[in-house]
Amino acid sequence: MAEPEIRELRYFCAVAEELNITRAAERLGMAQPPLSRAMRQLERRLGVDLFDRTGRGLALTQAGEILLKEATGVLGALASAVRRTQRAGLSGRRLVVTAKPGVATQLLLRICERFRADPDAPELRVLVSGFGQQADMVRDGRADLAIAACVDSHDLDTELLRTEPRVAALAVGHKLAEREVLSSADLLTEPAPRWSDPKVVDRDYWLGNPDRPADGPTVRDSAQLLDVVAFGQAVALVPASLAAMNVRPDVTYRPVPDVAPYQTLALWPAGSRSPWVARFVQTALEA
Repeated sequence: MAEPEIRELRYFCAVAEELNITRAAERLGMAQPPLSRAMRQLERRLGVDLFDRTGRGLALTQAGEILLKEATGVLGALASAVRRTQRAGLSGRRLVVTAKPGVATQLLLRICERFRADPDAPELRVLVSGFGQQADMVRDGRADLAIAACVDSHDLDTELLRTEPRVAALAVGHKLAEREVLSSADLLTEPAPRWSDPKVVDRDYWLGNPDRPADGPTVRDSAQLLDVVAFGQAVALVPASLAAMNVRPDVTYRPVPDVAPYQTLALWPAGSRSPWVARFVQTALEA
């Protein structure tokens, strides 16, 4: 059996995601008839039906669902390989660094200022990314290096840049705000915000206690997080520096000494030989 071509997998993913040949053809920038023929050819090549065409529209068969999952991974790996290859070719001329807004970007600004002071330094490009995206951006080649509070960094090289305590963010008037110091046990019955699409290890870290349910509103950034706290919809654990930068009349903060501290790390591809990545990490440690 001949293996599908990359082009066919891209076509298939478009049709499988749209479940409409016309919309998929528009998305791919091609005519509908050749796309339909390509799907029939792919099914003949694999010897299975990928689509159920008996209803009014298209539906994926079980085989089609499996191929969509696998093809998405293949195409993602290919895109990552291309990006990493391009990054390697540009490694002497450009360094791409990413961080999420807030504590990490404040530190990154200081690091960049020092790094750019070197007259031989390559072009430095900074990407501001969303919660939990930094490690994946390094893994797939979108960035050479990241500044992040990353828990799941098992396949990356890291350097600890800073450690600080975390505090509980509470609505003003909350019953726990009457106490000067809290413990993680005090938070067990309090609703916790849910970060969008977290990994399990990250989720447990942000909850402060694996027995605490994440049953509060879903949030995507620190500004949204503090808003749901202010409305009394959640109690959150945040870095002390973020609390210092976000003094609000409707939110108060209390120390929680027994939760794991907030760590700011530099992350880069394991085994990287880039001298400029090494120089940037050294600059970060000095900053």
